[in-house]
Amino acid sequence: MAEVCGGCDYQGIPYEKQLSMKQARVKELLGDFGKVEPILGMENPNYYRNKVQHVFGRDRKGKILAGFYEAKSHRVVDVDECLIEDKKSQEIIKTIKDMLRSFKITIYDEDTGYGLLRHVLVRRGFASGEIMVVLVSASVIFPSKNNFVKALRVKHPEITTVVLNVNDKNTSMVLGERNITLYGPGFIKDTLCGCTFRISPSSFYQVNPVQTEKLYRLAVEYAKLRKEDTVIDAYCGIGTIGLVAASGAGKVIGVELNPNAVRDAKINCKENQIQNALFLQGDAGEFMSLMASRGEHADVVFMDPPRSGSTEQFMDAVALLAPSRVVYISCNPETLARDLRYMRKKGYQVEKIQPVEMFCATSHVETVVLLQRKDM
Repeated sequence: MAEVCGGCDYQGIPYEKQLSMKQARVKELLGDFGKVEPILGMENPNYYRNKVQHVFGRDRKGKILAGFYEAKSHRVVDVDECLIEDKKSQEIIKTIKDMLRSFKITIYDEDTGYGLLRHVLVRRGFASGEIMVVLVSASVIFPSKNNFVKALRVKHPEITTVVLNVNDKNTSMVLGERNITLYGPGFIKDTLCGCTFRISPSSFYQVNPVQTEKLYRLAVEYAKLRKEDTVIDAYCGIGTIGLVAASGAGKVIGVELNPNAVRDAKINCKENQIQNALFLQGDAGEFMSLMASRGEHADVVFMDPPRSGSTEQFMDAVALLAPSRVVYISCNPETLARDLRYMRKKGYQVEKIQPVEMFCATSHVETVVLLQRKDM
């Protein structure tokens, strides 16, 4: 199956070999910056993803398919079991697929633009056990939606919320902008590093909860926080890193472009009764430049950019604000190497490099890097 869907390019390789391959890759790309610590692997590398997302389609005989796009195509590979996805979430998706015909729910055809159901997304709280099902539809009109949800919950009573996400655009994006709650609160909660987080359909939340605990604790440890420190949590999402770091800092400011994520971050801050954190909607680079122009100061910047890495404009803003420590969390060692070279030109040197296994059976690897300002 892995050969067809193309998602798990390391599937079938012994796990210890996978780790050594990732270690070698990070060392090759980042070794010039300093010592690369041994990668932090998983005890159990299977069924770790707490976010499961399948696309719907049909084969030539009209059979309903639910799975992934075949590599470098839009042909849907039917998947009933994936070795890296949460088992319960896969069971729920299979049940939904089996229910579609009896409820006369049509499958969206991206070539013609006809049909209704496009994707399904299931998110499970690793600590809480709460489960959210998101049905991604091309229309706000979903026939017999209440009966559909009721029948689904009869088979899976552990589901705590069901959301209809409306994506009526001709786009490769999975989720649309509108969410309609069909059952429950419209979100789930989970606990990470002692903090509780509210997770909405489009919230960014790391998919491997076991390793995320290690990742965030390591990032906070690298920051060497003091009670008087001001911390910037850039690309803050729903506030995970910032809220975990808040107990060791004087003040945390999280900045995020996505307004829905900022809303969740503010709620998470309140629910965790954290008094020294503030979350703002906007561009983190622009915010840091504004701070610097006002003569304001930050001691630590956490940055956790997407796979494309950071931008020179953002890193220029970091250098302008001149924190003594920068903790860079990267999911792409290639763009990380590029950005570290730029940060070196801006007066920062790499102190620590720690790869963390987050995506077993794939070639992806997460890395935490501590950068120190040279004049400190």
